[in-house]
Amino acid sequence: MAAEMIPPPHAPAFLAAHGWEGAEIRPLAGDASFRRYFRVHRGDETAVLMDAPPPHEDPRPFVAVAEWLGGAGLSAPAILASDLEGGLLLLDDFGDARLRETLDAAPHREAELYALAVDLLVHLHRRPAMPGLRPHGLEQWLEELRLFPDWYCAALGLDVDVDAYLGAWREVLAPVAADGLGPVTVLRDFHAENIMLVAGRDGIAHFGLLDFQDAVAGHPAYDLASVLEDARRDVTPAIEAAMVARYREASGQGPGFETAYWTLAAQRNTRILGVFTRLWKRDSKPGYKAFQPRMWGLLERDLAHPALGPVRAWFDASVPAPARAAAWPAGAIA
Repeated sequence: MAAEMIPPPHAPAFLAAHGWEGAEIRPLAGDASFRRYFRVHRGDETAVLMDAPPPHEDPRPFVAVAEWLGGAGLSAPAILASDLEGGLLLLDDFGDARLRETLDAAPHREAELYALAVDLLVHLHRRPAMPGLRPHGLEQWLEELRLFPDWYCAALGLDVDVDAYLGAWREVLAPVAADGLGPVTVLRDFHAENIMLVAGRDGIAHFGLLDFQDAVAGHPAYDLASVLEDARRDVTPAIEAAMVARYREASGQGPGFETAYWTLAAQRNTRILGVFTRLWKRDSKPGYKAFQPRMWGLLERDLAHPALGPVRAWFDASVPAPARAAAWPAGAIA
């Protein structure tokens, strides 16, 4: 067992205090943060142990959003027990049928399952945003975008004009921020590796939601772009177009929504290029380098939209083709 997936020392006492004394704790998954997940076994029963170690993590936002999502008719893990000061949660176990692997094994189900994801977002966006969420609008989008020059460009030794970069982004994002759509509850990491297919549940409740503790109040196009322009799996352009159309029809959005979709997809993908570089350079997680070619493929498609003209011009002038990472050759990175 890798050292980083050894349960925290206070986990057995926490489990014993909540009726799981002597339960076996097996590693389940880590993620891009400090959070780790374990499956707890007691005879035929299982649960999931989340370790969100303070001071790096705070489980309270997860609990609050999970309870709100459950009240909205969606499947978030039930909180079976908690030690908020110790950073431990015992959660409902959604099983092992994740959307990513389900689609890998049955690609013919892509339209069916992405339609369900769209329907889930339509359902979520019909409600006012969860009270108390941080805003996710123009200034937050621009702040997130700093990750690209700060980390990606720095890693490749690119000396870029950050003021011109942010100015171009402000020009294309300001109309989206002013389009009057939202705010809605934005999960931020709504994609195929954070969606479980929960046995015995139908409709949108069939999708079990994970990794939503960073939810914000923002634009309805953001999570749609998150799931359809997935950093971790390829979604066919035909499915993407069909699902954007499905969302528009179900939610009554006009053609301007597509401009918001492509613009926020570009913002998200640019931010992720910076995030994944930071995870590699700062947090010693080199596996994230493997996602860069897909991210560039997505971003290039986004930048082709007419509304992204000023940003596309900045990229063309500032980030030469060899730095747009098909594969980063050995020795090319600082």
